[in-house]
Amino acid sequence: MRVGSRSSPGLEFSRLERSGGRRTTSRRRRWPWLLGALAAVAGAALGFAFFAWPRAALTLDAAALARVREPSFGSAGVLVSVRGSGSAPIPVSLRPDGRLWPRQRLAPGAKFVVDVTFRRPGWVAWIAGRTQRLRLELTAPSARLERRWLRVRAGAPVLVSFDRPVRQLELTGVGARRLRRLPRPARRVALGRLGVAGSVGVSAVARTWEQLPHAVTVTWFPPGRAVELLVSPKPGSRLGSGTPLRLLFSEKLHRLRHGRVPSLVPRVAGRWRALDAHTLVFRPRGYGFGLDRTVELKLPLPVEQIGGASTPTSTLAWRTPAGSQLRLQQLLALLGYLPLHWTPAKTEAAPAFRSELAAAVEPPDGSFDWRYPNTPPELRALWSAGQPNQITRGAVIMFEDTHALTVDGFAGPRVWQALIADAVAGKRRDSGYSYVYVHRGVPQSLNLWHDGQTILSSPGNTGVPAAPTQLGTFPVFEHIPLGTMSGTNPDGSHYHDPGIRYISYFNGGDAIHAFNRASFGTPQSLGCVELPLAAAATVWPYTPIGTLVTIEN
Repeated sequence: MRVGSRSSPGLEFSRLERSGGRRTTSRRRRWPWLLGALAAVAGAALGFAFFAWPRAALTLDAAALARVREPSFGSAGVLVSVRGSGSAPIPVSLRPDGRLWPRQRLAPGAKFVVDVTFRRPGWVAWIAGRTQRLRLELTAPSARLERRWLRVRAGAPVLVSFDRPVRQLELTGVGARRLRRLPRPARRVALGRLGVAGSVGVSAVARTWEQLPHAVTVTWFPPGRAVELLVSPKPGSRLGSGTPLRLLFSEKLHRLRHGRVPSLVPRVAGRWRALDAHTLVFRPRGYGFGLDRTVELKLPLPVEQIGGASTPTSTLAWRTPAGSQLRLQQLLALLGYLPLHWTPAKTEAAPAFRSELAAAVEPPDGSFDWRYPNTPPELRALWSAGQPNQITRGAVIMFEDTHALTVDGFAGPRVWQALIADAVAGKRRDSGYSYVYVHRGVPQSLNLWHDGQTILSSPGNTGVPAAPTQLGTFPVFEHIPLGTMSGTNPDGSHYHDPGIRYISYFNGGDAIHAFNRASFGTPQSLGCVELPLAAAATVWPYTPIGTLVTIEN
């Protein structure tokens, strides 16, 4: 009997029971691992979705301010903010094609920041995030001219070059302002056939939304060896009293001047200044080029003047405007040389050279009225506003004598300069106004009127029929207290009378003076107006040079 080969029923049951317990425990321990693996896979999927989900973009654009690209799965909204360097907001428009355009002009070279925020749809916001924010720092492009001084063949277009392509440019100084938008960006632009030589202002931008900068002057000359000159204003034209003279040379100044500057004849207060390597400008000061003058410019060397004579020259000339007769009368009244007041319709010209010179050419509106209510009718009849007359001529003569100028009654350049200088300085003559009128009918008499009053009425003698005193009104041109009078008598003999007192010459050799006669009031002289000594002594101080004397019947 093989006892060892048999097994007990109880023992076998026990083995089976232990074996079944180990399988159950092993199966239970696999679940945590499975859950961890699933969590890892989900996390990896979420991470991949977060980093690989389609995103928006903010990039540069060749024409617009920038370009915005939304994610391919769309967005729930886009918020755009653009701010300048001073944090000032810049209004913009986001167009359907994604281009971002400013709604106001931006200066070339300006710096600004573009911020764009995208909101993702709710179904993906929990995966890839609720928003995406992008920022772009930009500088508006600035286009600069590469050359400002050009040589251009006659009849050829003027070509300008920029350091970058431009889309829009404006020309000034060649007629009306011209704005050109190019069909495509270009670095070289033809401005057209603008003449043999000249200057033009060029302003260009690389983007159509940029603000045009200040124009840069481009100057061109024809090719050649001679020194050429472009002058403004054109020689031979009218030169305003305060107008700057601008000289543009085809060669650089340091090669031409050798330390010398042009000179002006007559001399003019002002200053020469070199604006750049080719350009000289003279800016007058004070009275400037003045009125009614020929102004000559002497150059350090002969040049060919563009638009002028074909032969080289070293002298250029202009003519300044003449002062008007009306303004001459206005100034003489304001300065006390006329028996009239002048009242401007508006505010009188400011006491400055520039405004006075402008008023001399274009006189302001206003009105004249007599300073004295009892002005003699003989004097009133002489006046005509805006027209030459004896009252104005006598006032000019008096002004010339007072200012030690040549006494000729003509308001030339020196008279205008002195008049305007007095007006600016506020100088006024305050010695009153005198007028003498002589009745030639018998009994003959002389009447002296001054500042509204008749100072003297005295018998007097005028010329005999063979040498009558000429009728008319004449200004006194010579005023001497004691002198010798000589001339020819009607019979051909000569006279020579020394020691004549209180002489006021008014018409050639005719004069008011004292003379010893037995009687007065009838024709007795050789053309002069003779007075008793006491009357002549009274009249003489009131008849300075320029005083009007009227001889009437």
